[in-house]
Amino acid sequence: MSALEREAARGMIQKAKLGRTPEQQRADFDEGFANRPLGDDVTLVERRLGGVPALDVRVEGADTAGVILYLHGGSYVLGSARTGANLAAPLSRRSGVPAVSLEYRLAPEHPFPAAIHDALAAYRDLVESHQDVVIVGDSAGGGLALATMLAARAEGLQQPAGAVLFSPWTDVALTSPSMDGRGDYDPLFSRGNMAESAEFYLGGTDPRNELASPVFADLKGLPPLLVQVGTAEVLLDDSLRLVARAAEQEVDVSLDVVAGAPHVYQYFAGLMPEADEALDHAAVFIKNRLHDKSVGGVA
Repeated sequence: MSALEREAARGMIQKAKLGRTPEQQRADFDEGFANRPLGDDVTLVERRLGGVPALDVRVEGADTAGVILYLHGGSYVLGSARTGANLAAPLSRRSGVPAVSLEYRLAPEHPFPAAIHDALAAYRDLVESHQDVVIVGDSAGGGLALATMLAARAEGLQQPAGAVLFSPWTDVALTSPSMDGRGDYDPLFSRGNMAESAEFYLGGTDPRNELASPVFADLKGLPPLLVQVGTAEVLLDDSLRLVARAAEQEVDVSLDVVAGAPHVYQYFAGLMPEADEALDHAAVFIKNRLHDKSVGGVA
């Protein structure tokens, strides 16, 4: 895709307004994402994992052993298992691996660490059912995926086979240089947007708590990671810093950066070739990790 085409893709996104209530933000988000068509080959079935509501994302022909645990984005304030299905479904279709999208609790009604408790309970349920898991998350869901693995490590649970992170929010302390440096370039977010969401989520917690901001965490022993991010994002450095830290701590990590691409550009699949390529790469990563069956990094 040319630079002009990527600019056109960014032009399809509207900057989030400041000062809206969570209810207003959720209504707008759901209007855009909660009813997107998933394809005639997809059936959504309600279930619970570890007591947490979820959706089985059943794609015809996706019967490879293992499961994708999908953690949706939405700044810990917005989104649902249904919005997570928008990316869980194409990943399942491409990889052949069944997926489940989690309905974790949202802030500010349920601030940190409620979402982590929910994601860990769901992950524990899958592990105790002897399923091989790859965790996938976008934006806040990417940060939540990392926090879930850290919490699992603390409890002595085995690590997933791997994790895929789309534009992960890894620093709710907002210390990444791109938080300001990319503010005019990012068509969706600014520091102000992220600060509002961080305040809702943290509920007074130290933003440098490693489960809130995994970029500050000890990552040793985590499984292989695939991180994908665009350069037109205030969260660009949340990914770059995470990848550098993971590499320094002997975690296998791969990074895809698409110049000029917006936040969670995978949503542009079918319109932006790089989005389809990203999902294809993620699907191959998922299949390879589940086939390998090894878990954890170098201690």
